[in-house]
Amino acid sequence: MVGVAGAVGLLTMIAALTGLGPVGWLVGSGCAAAVNLLLARGLRRSGTHRLQLPNRITLARATLVAAVAALVADGMLRPAHTATVVALATVALLLDAVDGWAARRTLAVTALGARFDMEVDALLILVLSGFVARMLAPWVLVMGLARYAYLAAGQLWPWLRCPVPPRYWRKVVAAIQGIVLTITATGVLPVPLGAAAVAAATILLAESFGRDVWWLWCGTQVPTVRTIDRARLALVGNP
Repeated sequence: MVGVAGAVGLLTMIAALTGLGPVGWLVGSGCAAAVNLLLARGLRRSGTHRLQLPNRITLARATLVAAVAALVADGMLRPAHTATVVALATVALLLDAVDGWAARRTLAVTALGARFDMEVDALLILVLSGFVARMLAPWVLVMGLARYAYLAAGQLWPWLRCPVPPRYWRKVVAAIQGIVLTITATGVLPVPLGAAAVAAATILLAESFGRDVWWLWCGTQVPTVRTIDRARLALVGNP
């Protein structure tokens, strides 16, 4: 409830500054409600009764992403609020570094926190790719839809739902996606250069997903005991 109230308060401030329309309100409030409901479900399933500091920071970041989604949706019907979108996205990207640092500093690293952080990253990339796609071309949406296509594929091939070892490179790639999309959204780059930067970031994303898929696929080609060992390795971490 606190998270939803914070999102409504932020959307109200943005509406006062930009004149947010009904579509923006619908998308922003719906996004915030969905994030908070899924987080509440995750807390209940993990047996956690309160949010720790890192997850509170991630929730604040998710609220900013909901506001960006509202502005992007509103910009589909009216002139885009580029400056506000870039400002909110920049703060969300900066907080992305803070929540991980806080989790390590307070020894509050959890599976729920890692998943929450990853999904907020994916949502920000989806929203920004939708914004940039209007400036460049529809193919930019491939970057934003990659995570959700991976989840959908997991419904067809269960082995894709198995855990994978933690990899710092994943976090780096996610940060690159957000930074490249945010810079491109400002419009300061010439269109060819912006397209090249987004294409390069998309290739990095494909490499990151491809490495995980290959690791999981190799796990299906070995005996059952070895597959179980790989799953355990993914849970405890793999330096």
